[in-house]
Amino acid sequence: MTSKRVLLLGGHGKVSLLLTPHLVSKSWHVTSVIRAADQEDDILASVKNQPGKVEVLISSLEDIRSKADAQNVIDKSKPDYVVWSAAEQIVGAGGKGGPERTQAIDHDSCIYFVQAAADTPSVTKFLLVSFLGSRRFKAPWWSAEEWKETQDLNQGALKNYYTAKLASDECLTAQTFKRASLQAIVLRPGLLIDGTVTGTVSLGKTKARGSITRADVAAVAAALLDSEGKGWFDLLEGDETISEAITRVIKDKVDCIVGEDVESMIRDHS
Repeated sequence: MTSKRVLLLGGHGKVSLLLTPHLVSKSWHVTSVIRAADQEDDILASVKNQPGKVEVLISSLEDIRSKADAQNVIDKSKPDYVVWSAAEQIVGAGGKGGPERTQAIDHDSCIYFVQAAADTPSVTKFLLVSFLGSRRFKAPWWSAEEWKETQDLNQGALKNYYTAKLASDECLTAQTFKRASLQAIVLRPGLLIDGTVTGTVSLGKTKARGSITRADVAAVAAALLDSEGKGWFDLLEGDETISEAITRVIKDKVDCIVGEDVESMIRDHS
């Protein structure tokens, strides 16, 4: 694959710091968007001796107040691909900044970037890191007990985060009906834990609860960006190699959006 330009939103997040070297190792050019200048050294340290290039753009996602603001960032970085990896469950649930910050970043800013990317023909892929429980209806492959546990969590500790992430996931999905050439990937990991890359995962129609290392999430995200995969992909630790899992979900046309009301997504985000 030829060298690509990637706009990485939330570049100092834990998954993003692990994702960046994967992207740069492909000789890709990464524009990493970070909130503060003191985060730059961490970004640059993660990609030493790699063939690609990283440049840092200091721009708080909390200050993105319109699609025009998001478009300005896209115009500056000129990406082929956009990756949103700007929050994790514990932070997004309100533990750092509260519900107002969750709304400003995980909902408003993310949706503005999705809309701006969809209106930019040169952007051909958008990968959004979401979470496993982000859905309105029971997944057909889940048990009633699994669904109840998911609902309890979504309406309890993760309520603000769930509401924001679901709207962003649905908005991205709706944009693919507006522009079919936009390859949308919603990566939906379970509980994020620290640890090294295991290289084996469960991808696609997984259980409703479980964990996955951030390192494996980063590896899967990089591999999906370098593939023809598109749709919603649930992700947990498992026994299948990452390359085998991605080959399978593409071949079998796996999409975890099954069971959701796509028509309503299109109507609500038209």
